Amino acid sequence: MRYLFDEYTFDTDRRELRREADVVTIAPQAFDLLDYLIRHRERVVNKDELIDTVWSGRIVSDAALTTRLNAARNAIGDTGEKQRLIKTLPRKGFRFVGAVREVRASPHEVVGPVERTVDTPPRLSIVVLPFANLGGDPEQDYFVDGVTESLTTDLSRISGSFVIARNSAYSYKGRAIDVRQVGRELNIR
Repeated sequence: MRYLFDEYTFDTDRRELRREADVVTIAPQAFDLLDYLIRHRERVVNKDELIDTVWSGRIVSDAALTTRLNAARNAIGDTGEKQRLIKTLPRKGFRFVGAVREVRASPHEVVGPVERTVDTPPRLSIVVLPFANLGGDPEQDYFVDGVTESLTTDLSRISGSFVIARNSAYSYKGRAIDVRQVGRELNIR
């Protein structure tokens, strides 16, 4: 499912957030939190409900929830002061208040590679593909996703590099892939 709001496209199938044509990096838990708020935008969602959903009922501090909420707000250009898209209702919960349009994606739809012009200087381009959870413990999936995200973030700090967002790479999770094909699909070297 794709949700369109402001200049953003939130694609839950590809686990990707885009601002116009650019992919926005967002932490997995912040993505899940934003996903839940958008899907339940017709009502106020309380803190316990978010913890049950995003953290699978594990005990987390209010600071952890606040950190993820701020990360979600930051990813969509919102702040705790403005609250133009995610509203905090003190002692009640949170609500996504932006105008949203839902678009169902075709299962055969392919997002083409980003076109680059001849004028674009050559750049280091890379994607960090998702790591496999070899232990099989579902609770370790966030750790495995965090390693991918951390590497993606660190590589993006290299001056002149072009790093594909973790959410784009996530679409390859759990699949047997040919890295040359991934390179062609994502238009990277």
